[in-house]
Amino acid sequence: QVQLVESGGGLVQAGGSLRLSCAASGRTFSRYAMGWFRQAPGKEREFVARISWTSGTYYANSVKGRFTISRDNAKNTGYLQMNSLKPEDTAVYYCAAGGTYSGTYVYTQRAYDFWGQGTQVTVSS
Repeated sequence: QVQLVESGGGLVQAGGSLRLSCAASGRTFSRYAMGWFRQAPGKEREFVARISWTSGTYYANSVKGRFTISRDNAKNTGYLQMNSLKPEDTAVYYCAAGGTYSGTYVYTQRAYDFWGQGTQVTVSS
C-alpha cells in the first residue's frame, strides 16, 4: 500500500501560482509513477500530469506550458507547480500512484492504484 497526502491548495487570483505537494508513505515511492488529476464541480475527474519513475513526463494539453510536475524520491514527495492559473483550473486536485505504463493508458484513472484525498484549488477572476 501507498498512502498519499496532498497539500498546498488554496485561493489564488488569476495569473497567480501555487505549488501542490504529494507526500507518500508505505511502499517505495520511487518505484511508482505519480499522476495528478482534478475534478471540477459537476465534471468528471480529468488527467492533469504524470511523471514516471524515470522522470518522464506527460501533460494534458490544457495545462502544458503552465504546469510542471516533478518528484523528489529522497523525500518521497511529488509536486505540481502551477503557474499562470486560470479560473477554469478551479477544482479538487488529486495525486495518485501507479505502475509503469505507456501510451494513452497513462491518462486514465485505471493506470493508478493509490489516491490521495484531494486538495482544493480555487482561482478567482
